[in-house]
Amino acid sequence: MSESFTPKNTRPRTTAAGFRFALVVSRFNSFITERLLAGALDALKAAGASADHIEVVRVPGSFEIPLTAKKLASGGNADAVIAIGCVLRGETSHFDFVASEAASGLQLAGLETGVPVSFGVLTVDTVEQAEERLGKGGEAARSALEMADIFSQVRALVRSAG
Repeated sequence: MSESFTPKNTRPRTTAAGFRFALVVSRFNSFITERLLAGALDALKAAGASADHIEVVRVPGSFEIPLTAKKLASGGNADAVIAIGCVLRGETSHFDFVASEAASGLQLAGLETGVPVSFGVLTVDTVEQAEERLGKGGEAARSALEMADIFSQVRALVRSAG
């Protein structure tokens, strides 16, 4: 029977030094996404991420985020990808399609590339709800940092076992 893996750190790593991050940001609803981006960048910088280890790519909308995230993750230059977007419910079912496909596409990008993809895409009914959730940018960055750390430990574990 094999032992289960428990990361060495029971708490998330607090330093981003040495890790590389790619952020994919939707331009649609930029009055929200730019503030989410600012929160994510602040969180990464507070954790010690180097500015030259952070790449920001802007895409037209949230529907375009997953493909770009996958391309960035496949490139081998990111330890984690952070997706930033805001899908506001309108009067049609368009919201449901975009929100669902963004979520499933981002999960698929992570699964197919093996690079953590952090979900910082708001799916809300109103601008007020979006403004109440502006902290999601920083949360997504901290999640990406934690996952980059866990994956780093898993890679080391696999190397030492092989």
